[in-house]
Amino acid sequence: MLAGVHLMFFEELLGNRSFTDVEIRKIYGSDETEDLNFPPAIVLKPNTPEEVSAILSYCHENQIPVTPAGARTGLSGGALSDHGGVLISMEKFDKIIEIDEKNHQVTVEPGVITQVLQNAVKEKGLFYPPDPASKGSCFIGGNVSENSGGPKAVKYGVTKDYVLNLEIVLPSGEIIWTGANVLKNATGYNLTQLIIGSEGTLAIITKIVLKLIPHPTHDMLMLVPFYDAQKACEAVAAIFQAGIIPSGLEFMERDALIYTQAFVGESSIEIAENHAAHLLIEVDGFDPDQLMTECEKIVGVLECFETDEILFADSEAQKNTLWSLRRKAGEAVKSQSMYKEEDTVVPRFYLPELLGHIKRIGTKYGFHSVCYGHAGDGNLHVNILKGNLSDEFWRDELPIAIRELFSEVARLGGTISGEHGIGLVQKPYLDIVFGETEMRLMREIKKVFDPHNILNPGKIF
Repeated sequence: MLAGVHLMFFEELLGNRSFTDVEIRKIYGSDETEDLNFPPAIVLKPNTPEEVSAILSYCHENQIPVTPAGARTGLSGGALSDHGGVLISMEKFDKIIEIDEKNHQVTVEPGVITQVLQNAVKEKGLFYPPDPASKGSCFIGGNVSENSGGPKAVKYGVTKDYVLNLEIVLPSGEIIWTGANVLKNATGYNLTQLIIGSEGTLAIITKIVLKLIPHPTHDMLMLVPFYDAQKACEAVAAIFQAGIIPSGLEFMERDALIYTQAFVGESSIEIAENHAAHLLIEVDGFDPDQLMTECEKIVGVLECFETDEILFADSEAQKNTLWSLRRKAGEAVKSQSMYKEEDTVVPRFYLPELLGHIKRIGTKYGFHSVCYGHAGDGNLHVNILKGNLSDEFWRDELPIAIRELFSEVARLGGTISGEHGIGLVQKPYLDIVFGETEMRLMREIKKVFDPHNILNPGKIF
């Protein structure tokens, strides 16, 4: 707990935007990571960079741990106050400051919901592509902190590809801009990209400048049933090898789709007994004839694989239904049982081999996994369900199985997180993909920014 003098400082600074109530602290002590809960000593809701600066300066001087939090939709425990202290919620930073149509840029505060931002720029004919599954609730600041991706990443890239400049508050309380609002910048070290994906361990973001692109005017969507899940994964690389870059290419194995249909009460999509997995494939652009040609090429590629009848979405409503089934898969699977979700990513050609290792290791250790993810990126989300497994197995043996899985991922040239981050729960496995030299460099960067280790301590390292 914090000393009374510290609580008084925060209450005098923010008034009714500081909270020590037990129930509120408990709410802010969790995100979407498993069943973890670490209530902070106090929850603060500043609404200006100067207030964030005052909080960090005080905490820096008094060596009080600070955890920044957005919408708390994360899956790696990155926003959990496992060291207690102060939690800074950025939810009051909820303004779209300027949409610059002339330069195709937007300046936004970190507490803006991603989908709200996307809809606002779409009204101007502009497009911000990164679209994590939680885009209807997650904050753009959290997306920057985790370098979020989503289905559109396969064609358009991830968050880092759109961030031009950041206003940040350092742990000492200093407020700086990391770069410039330009498309090219070879001026000094790239501090902007260093902050992206740093999971709130180096600074707190208070403004974000994003690049935008023209919004595509047309899209086409198909759902492809496969009799063999690994063959579905093989088809992914084959589509790219045919010269096609879809705007979405998602994988869902059988259980993921069945659980999701039950979860959302949607039964219009028939799943036959012999359907092992589905690919959801989208193409988009500005010329419908070109899109039709691309769809025909994709169908030609799929003729080399054993698939059932392909469903082409023939209305916006059906497109929305299909995308909703994919985006709700995470919630649906997690509603079945306590779970652990591993965010594996490999070069896409090795996706079938990765899926084979997942199922082999599951059989070896006796756990059931449900897989879905951004197949076009080689990014597979592996949900391990606790079900009837013992607490002892969950605590002692499952980490051994996960380490074996991550070792196979690394052997395939992949890594242990594509978009969820390391946070609190993945850090025991970081040695699989980084040697001591890489770890030392990252720790030293952390010390330069945060010599007292007050900002999101205990994460990543």
